[in-house]
Amino acid sequence: MNFFILLALALAPGIAIGVYIYLKDKHEPEPLGLLLTSFIYGCASTLVTLSISWPLDFIVTFSETDVAHQFANAFFKVALVEEFSKFIFIRFILYNNKNFNEPFDGIVYAIMVGMGFATLENILYVFQYGVATGIVRMFTAVPAHATFAILMGYFLGKAKFTHQKEFWYSVLALGVATLFHGMYDYFLFISFIPGIWLGAFASLVVAVILSRKAIRLHQQSSPFINNPPSSDNPV
Repeated sequence: MNFFILLALALAPGIAIGVYIYLKDKHEPEPLGLLLTSFIYGCASTLVTLSISWPLDFIVTFSETDVAHQFANAFFKVALVEEFSKFIFIRFILYNNKNFNEPFDGIVYAIMVGMGFATLENILYVFQYGVATGIVRMFTAVPAHATFAILMGYFLGKAKFTHQKEFWYSVLALGVATLFHGMYDYFLFISFIPGIWLGAFASLVVAVILSRKAIRLHQQSSPFINNPPSSDNPV
């Protein structure tokens, strides 16, 4: 299979989702350079994931046919580690950027980091397993990562602009993303139980519905709806 076809297949879903969210940022769009940097942070977060997961592989082992073991595997070894790896770039770097000046920006930057992570992961899978895997992941894993990012970004947007609850909203941001990521993976990890994989599909549907609501709520809460930013504001 042509290298460029595989690369395009791997890149397309993450880029499409990133563009979609960027276009949803109607009141005060973010600087394109900062969005690209956020995407690169997402790619870098895979290195954080590996640096945590690799030692865990030697310390903790899970039975592939034990539902309790796979629960711990899905929620803690995979979901929590991956979401934490993305969270630290959003919460401790992008969160403090002067361009993060409305609640919706939490979703924008979280999506860019999430799509950076998902795209690099997608490249590895597509080049290893081929076109069929790329097509399946286009409608499953990559959109799933997008919903985890939107939910995380929603609560980080709340955290920054609801100061008396900043810490708890930050914890909630990581917790909710981990919860939905863990549920999605868990039902796939125990797919040796007939039909249980439908749970992953159901959790993804719920996450998509919540993500759409999160986008709408933060669009409506923008301080720039009736007060557009000045012309010297970086865009």
